[in-house]
Amino acid sequence: MEKAAEGNTEKGAHVAVKGEAALRPEFITTKEKFHGFVDSEWQGSKGEKARDNGTAEEAKATCVEEPEVKKFKPDTEEGNKAGKPDSKRLRGQNKSRPHKKPTTYDEKRLCLSVIQENRECPFGDKCYFYHDIAEYMASKPADIGESCYLYDTFGKCPFGLCCRFAKAHTTPDFKTMENTDLVKAREGKIPVKNSLSKDLQYRLRKHSVAFEKSAEYLKTLSNNRDKKEQQGNEKLPSSTDKQPPVKTVGPLTDADVIKLRPCEKKQVDFRDKLYLAPLTTCGNLPFRRVCKRLGVDITCGEMAMCTNLLQGQQSEWALLKRHESEDLFGVQVEGCFPDTMTRCAELINNNTEVDFVDINSGCPIDLVYKKGGGCGLMTRTRKFEQIIKGMDYVLDVPLTVKIRTGVQEKSNMAHKLIPEMKNWGVSMITLHGRSREQRYTKLADWDYITTCSKLAGPIPLFGNGDILSYEDAMKAKETGVAGIMIARGALIKPWIFTEIKESRHWDISSGERLDILRDFSNFGLEHWGSDTRGVEKTRTFMLEWLSFMCRYIPVGLLERVPQKINERPPYYMGRNYLESLMASQNVGDWVRISEMLLGPVPKNFNFLPKHKANSYK
Repeated sequence: MEKAAEGNTEKGAHVAVKGEAALRPEFITTKEKFHGFVDSEWQGSKGEKARDNGTAEEAKATCVEEPEVKKFKPDTEEGNKAGKPDSKRLRGQNKSRPHKKPTTYDEKRLCLSVIQENRECPFGDKCYFYHDIAEYMASKPADIGESCYLYDTFGKCPFGLCCRFAKAHTTPDFKTMENTDLVKAREGKIPVKNSLSKDLQYRLRKHSVAFEKSAEYLKTLSNNRDKKEQQGNEKLPSSTDKQPPVKTVGPLTDADVIKLRPCEKKQVDFRDKLYLAPLTTCGNLPFRRVCKRLGVDITCGEMAMCTNLLQGQQSEWALLKRHESEDLFGVQVEGCFPDTMTRCAELINNNTEVDFVDINSGCPIDLVYKKGGGCGLMTRTRKFEQIIKGMDYVLDVPLTVKIRTGVQEKSNMAHKLIPEMKNWGVSMITLHGRSREQRYTKLADWDYITTCSKLAGPIPLFGNGDILSYEDAMKAKETGVAGIMIARGALIKPWIFTEIKESRHWDISSGERLDILRDFSNFGLEHWGSDTRGVEKTRTFMLEWLSFMCRYIPVGLLERVPQKINERPPYYMGRNYLESLMASQNVGDWVRISEMLLGPVPKNFNFLPKHKANSYK
């Protein structure tokens, strides 16, 4: 294999481009040389070894030594169209990207009656699925690996013969094996909580779930509205109908004042903790488990729509699931009306195990904003107040709020809302230092976050925006915030939590990064399944994550440390082939990385990243 450095440009040949990270000249190359090197080495003998074995040692072509591997503690595009210049920034979402259901990758499956110990199939001859095990095994795609993570961890693989690692736990006569010792050791343990039961789903769909506390609160809103209307009428009395005010005698009722809860709310200490932001699509349970291993303190589920939760939608309830390793976990809900948000909070309070509930009033997307949710709540203060007070009334856990600086770029309004929210019952506020109009462009305004943190006391305020290194985190903490929330920084380099806690720059090797991806693939197979559907779902989420991870530039290659989040990497050669492959901004190369861990992609596989900014070449 030729040295990676041969693809590099001569010193001084690379012209610095505004917005690009500063790399050491010997590693910088051109787009054509970079892709030529990656493609040729992948198809070469050592590239084949890298794909088959998935180890950095067998894939390396080092011109510079990588750092030693750090040991972990065990765990409890195609981008630009032809003719467009590379400097063109793509923004927004790929709204017309292909959406393939996982079922499309499974042409014909084994019948459930065969999987469940040969019980009689209720569909008889009309059944579409396989009943002959030998015939199914002959048509089934080849196994991905020799060992099954689920069998090795739990002693039994629930997917049996359908598992893409079935050889590890299948006898020659197609019987599924069990490790009785492991099964007994795991007996009674529930690794994932907050699943939607069939009974609750049925009652939600039949509108038979009682929301008693919500009804009490909503009744006060109705009575207060009636009182205001009555007072308005009294201000304009009729000349023919003047009646003296009626004096009432009797005890206060819920219509006059909301009674205090008999129980004390659960107390959570948020201060000085690292908070992984609720990330739509990428902030799934397997990714949160990876971040927990790397040092994050607070995790939160992806944004869930309150109306979908109230309707019992399985896909929305999946966003509330909590792994046993998540010791401080919350869920984030989005909505724009006091009645639905209050009922949703009571539903979560009574049927899930969470440490806090977060209101999303920072979402900038049009679908949410135009109906009055997300950032729209910041401009509807009366509704916002009713939502916060209602949710706080029905919850036994703290209520938190995530906001932006405002809607328009030059019209900040968070400083006006924060003093009000303290009186409404909020336990913690997170402020993203950008407006809705900015989305994720320009730098976050940490001076404004500093001002707001002083207004928020004694309630903790977390700052969010542009943190990609421990130096960024230290500067953020100097502003006086109670803690920091990390979003894109965790997607680009999830080991940022380790860096912050150890106060150092970690020059992580490509082999260690591949191990982190391997952990994600194992957690994904456990969460989504080890059959073909589960494997391809895990692959899709891994590719979404890789569309962010490819922006990372190894510390040893930087001319100026640390890397800034708004700096795009130029084309560069890594210290070995795997590091170069991980630096690729091409979708095809992300697929190659996924093939190292999850086997070859199906013939009809297609992928386009969610965000256009992630599909540049």
